[in-house]
Amino acid sequence: MQDWNEDDFDEEEYERERKEEEKRVANLPIVKKAKDLFVTINAFIETFTDEEDTLDLKSGLFNNVAIINAKIRGAEAGDLYSIRMENAVLIKVNAVDIKTTAYTLEIMEIGDADYIDIIKNEVDEFRKIFVEWVATFDRNNNMGDEWGIWTDE
Repeated sequence: MQDWNEDDFDEEEYERERKEEEKRVANLPIVKKAKDLFVTINAFIETFTDEEDTLDLKSGLFNNVAIINAKIRGAEAGDLYSIRMENAVLIKVNAVDIKTTAYTLEIMEIGDADYIDIIKNEVDEFRKIFVEWVATFDRNNNMGDEWGIWTDE
């Protein structure tokens, strides 16, 4: 293993590569769609009154969409298949929770019905992009994990 030498570190090169990577990730269709979903959900929860949100559904929606956005960035931060898949599962769980909450709000007649339909449609669009994104994960770049998930061993 080669020792890291501070003298070999090129700060300008590092910063250039970091900015390129940041731009690449920001332009991914999944990142763009997750951001759209974040904006839509935030606009929707602003329409709630405190009296309407007796089940604290507003914070649940916000948490779900915030986790989705964070986990996409986490999956893109490295290239190990097991880590990317772990993040993908958490993204899926939170997207399904958003859709379930939308149906709950619809049944309980809480919030603007038009927003609820938009959110359900955006989650469906997100799912399609998500499936394409996950298909790009390199199964061969996998060290496995100590929990025995996503390993070939």
